[in-house]
Amino acid sequence: MREAVIVEAVRTGAGKRNGGLSGWHAADLSAVVLNALLERTGVDPAIVDDVVWGCVSQIGDQASNIGRYSVLAAGWPETVPGTTVNRACGSSQQALDFAAQAVMSGQQEVVVAGGVEVMSRVPLGAAKTGGTPYGPRALARYDGFSFNQGISAEKIAQKWGLRRTQLDEYAAVSHERAASAQDSGAFDAQIVPATADGTTVAADEGVRRGTTAETLAALTPAFLDDGVIHAGNSSQISDGAAALLVTTPEKARELGLTPIVRYRCGVVAGADPVLMLTGPIPATEKVLRRAGVGVADVGVFEVNEAFAPIPLAWLAETGADPALVNPLGGAIALGHPLGATGAMLMTRMVNHMRDNGIRYGLQTMCEGGGTANATLVELVN
Repeated sequence: MREAVIVEAVRTGAGKRNGGLSGWHAADLSAVVLNALLERTGVDPAIVDDVVWGCVSQIGDQASNIGRYSVLAAGWPETVPGTTVNRACGSSQQALDFAAQAVMSGQQEVVVAGGVEVMSRVPLGAAKTGGTPYGPRALARYDGFSFNQGISAEKIAQKWGLRRTQLDEYAAVSHERAASAQDSGAFDAQIVPATADGTTVAADEGVRRGTTAETLAALTPAFLDDGVIHAGNSSQISDGAAALLVTTPEKARELGLTPIVRYRCGVVAGADPVLMLTGPIPATEKVLRRAGVGVADVGVFEVNEAFAPIPLAWLAETGADPALVNPLGGAIALGHPLGATGAMLMTRMVNHMRDNGIRYGLQTMCEGGGTANATLVELVN
């Protein structure tokens, strides 16, 4: 089987809800990163075999195959196709997996993967309006099945014995690490400024400097009166887009491009749909086993911070080094624009690997319905 490599990865800053990106249409915001990818690589868009685009709330502005309309909004040739993937929060990570698999199989040679979500314009849960997507049989199968991921996060905190102080301390560290990354310039090269109506977003807007566990202690629980989950230890509602260029090492050389990382393995795993958000635990074990790599061999982990209990439960089960998990902050500080998050995390991770000479990076995402993606990449020297 052929190898697949990522040769470029770019993203917008994550705009906070009703912030600097809230006026953007999802297709137009996607066009910003798609064209930035071409500008940085010099690739003729006509040679792109497909654009695989993640998006979760496929309704309203984001309906009707936003992947295809993003390509058209970018001004690319009409011959370039585009498709839209929905694997809940893992949509653009799954887009990357599909792109790599197409290249490795020999069916395609140059594929763009990524995703978008403008949650300010298409609110969380909008696609469920007027219906019950889970259906009566799925609901009857599981006692305690909930549409609300916050309730699932509460159940995970209870199962792993995670106190609110632990969750708030973790959330404060996420902001601290994100602020440090911004100050050091770690994100500067990967972020594409997005300008509209005189407003430019060139950084992640959600970082709250000076956040402490003590300040978070004042926040009211969001889901249960006596609960431990609140707005401060949950991911932020955000807007954003990201894109990655995937090809073979041979094609990269032909195009005069230097690969950043080699795609080693990607998996998806199912888990308990009531706890819902524990899928990254079996997905991590699965991807490492298939790749023949140990957890101690991995130098950076991106474990999406949908809620603080998710990475903490994952750490308890995997035994990974906490210092290597989300070293630049996570969704609690940087935001979680659903369909774009997988590609944004991968963009952050591969740039961090290149900047610090880290051989292996592993990314995993919890997803609604009890699934999770895990992807392992290796630095190309």
